[in-house]
Amino acid sequence: MSVAGQQWQGQQAGIGSGGAMTAQARRAVATWLFVVSALLLAMVVLGGVTRLTGSGLSITEWKPVTGAVPPLSEAAWMEEFGKYQQIPQYTQLNHGMTLAEFKEIFWFEWAHRLLGRLIGFAFFVPFAWFLLRGRLDRPMAWRLGGILVLGGLQGGLGWFMVASGLSERVSVSQYRLAAHLSVAFLIHAAVFWTALDMLRGRVAQALSPGLAKLATAAVVLIFLQIVLGAFVAGLDAGLAYNTWPLMDGDLVPAGMFTTVPAWIDPFENTITAQFLHRHMAEIAALAVLALAWIASRRVPAARPAAALVAAMVVIQFLLGVWTLLAVVPVSLGALHQAGAFVLFTLGLNLAHRLRRA
Repeated sequence: MSVAGQQWQGQQAGIGSGGAMTAQARRAVATWLFVVSALLLAMVVLGGVTRLTGSGLSITEWKPVTGAVPPLSEAAWMEEFGKYQQIPQYTQLNHGMTLAEFKEIFWFEWAHRLLGRLIGFAFFVPFAWFLLRGRLDRPMAWRLGGILVLGGLQGGLGWFMVASGLSERVSVSQYRLAAHLSVAFLIHAAVFWTALDMLRGRVAQALSPGLAKLATAAVVLIFLQIVLGAFVAGLDAGLAYNTWPLMDGDLVPAGMFTTVPAWIDPFENTITAQFLHRHMAEIAALAVLALAWIASRRVPAARPAAALVAAMVVIQFLLGVWTLLAVVPVSLGALHQAGAFVLFTLGLNLAHRLRRA
């Protein structure tokens, strides 16, 4: 058979010998990755609920395989409860908790870990299938393999976070919490951007190179705001100064930057953390609105994406104010975290659109 014939047969199977992926394979990969992104949204929201309900330390061991099976007998429940009773969160905060109350927080954490396992399964199995069927070109196979490795490391980082609250603290370290949430968003960015690459094409002329760079900067700004929000959550900073726009009557409250050394104050001082999160939200919202307005005027093809991100940044800002004034109930806290995920996603979509003709 001629070389041309062999190449044609390879293309029918999914890719040529080192060649480009077929349109059908790209659509299939994009659909799969969009599903993974939706699962990551559920994971982030459930993680927020776990944090808000104080459930994250209810499972004191990391068993990646056998931990998927919950306690199935009263004796097993008592054994699990006994382990929880040995950590500071129980002895200092929840002493006297009943087994029924323990089960309530246990199920949140168990569901969070189970969903993490399911996401790993939902990524690995289709990836292996696409790879073995020859539907991925070499660059895409390496990219997806890197995301898979990052996902595995995220599981270890999650346990590293939980471990910080098992011996000396009554909650997890805000630093490890921020790292865990940040990596979750970075994984989502990689998955979602790759899906868009498959949908729109990876090599194309930018619609507006300058605006594409500004959009990327806006996405980074949103990401930094999310990281600040993680520190606010880790420090329970949202439970104080529940007024807006002033912080209990002050534009700049007393007590900021009192930690030594001063550079760690935003990560240790609840006052500073909330102050920065408030005002970074204002800066990010204005930046995103300005970007959306300019993009919609200069790049007609980007108008739908610009309108979506503009609407979402307003919704997210108002949702953040509402959550603060309501003293962070679980429902609003989880909704606010979901809003951050959606805003970040729509920002990525606009940035990608401005880079693809």
